[in-house]
Amino acid sequence: MTPKTVAVAGATGLVGREMMRVLEERNFPVKSIKLLASARSKGTKLKFKGEDLPVEELTETSFKGVEIALFSAGGSTSKKFSPCAAKDGCVVVDNSSAWRMDDTVPLVVPEVNAADIKWHKGIIANPNCSTIQMVVVLKPLHDAAKLERVIVSTYQAVSGAGIKALDELLEQTKAVIEGRKPEAILFPHQIAFNCIPQIPQSDAFADNGYTSEEMKMVNETKKIMGDQSIRVCATTVRVPVYTGHSESVNIETEKKLTPDEARAILANAPGVIVKDDPSRQVYPLASEAAGHGDTFVGRIREDLSHPHGLAMWIVSDNLLKGAALNAVQIAERL
Repeated sequence: MTPKTVAVAGATGLVGREMMRVLEERNFPVKSIKLLASARSKGTKLKFKGEDLPVEELTETSFKGVEIALFSAGGSTSKKFSPCAAKDGCVVVDNSSAWRMDDTVPLVVPEVNAADIKWHKGIIANPNCSTIQMVVVLKPLHDAAKLERVIVSTYQAVSGAGIKALDELLEQTKAVIEGRKPEAILFPHQIAFNCIPQIPQSDAFADNGYTSEEMKMVNETKKIMGDQSIRVCATTVRVPVYTGHSESVNIETEKKLTPDEARAILANAPGVIVKDDPSRQVYPLASEAAGHGDTFVGRIREDLSHPHGLAMWIVSDNLLKGAALNAVQIAERL
């Protein structure tokens, strides 16, 4: 690959830092790198390949001479600055929800629909973290037996809500252990030793009773898979885990798949690792997925309520495959 001039927008955040680490770890051909964030982070030093690099303020002129920009700076920031970058000839890979359902913007998981990268017009969307890990597993099964319906319940790590959310989990955990009343600031309820069926925590429920995170999984799955006929029902839950999203996924297919057939298909699927030996207590765990770029699947079994149904358990690092790694993989394809 020809060395590229790269920018990371939102470099000081959890995902931004992961993007830098993944670029370095995968030896992405970086000719030079520009670290961008809000004005309050200007001058902060971050390490990249052993060097302390200063963070610059993100402005409309930040992308002159930049070839690829990885964005993880929030939806409103992306809406404002991504078009500026594209206008200057830079290709943006955006991690926010700003562009995902825009018909002119590809929504890409490289193992699933890398070919969609070709029709970008300067912006490529990185899907929602919980959607990414699910479609990596479901696409090979869809190709083999055609998905008709997907029911998913997520168990999403607190790191998906950012650094302040991790701090809140830690402080609340200390408070509970010490017998003090935990204070909920970022989350609407106590997250320590609890589960909150509302993601994101700051959004109101829609008129249909679903959260925006749940509707992302519904709509993004169809767009990424290229099949609007797939019916999806999602329930998304925040759990007191630091890193690693877990999902209970139930599928119905047009053609019957046995669990053994599904395991054989997934054993050969890119980016997927099958961990499925319940007799030896082998199945995916968030604690083991953290720090790994692959998506893990196990507990594959027949749905006793449907003749063409399968149930499974899917786990992945939400900061890696769910965000930073997927973005870098898109950049590699570019």
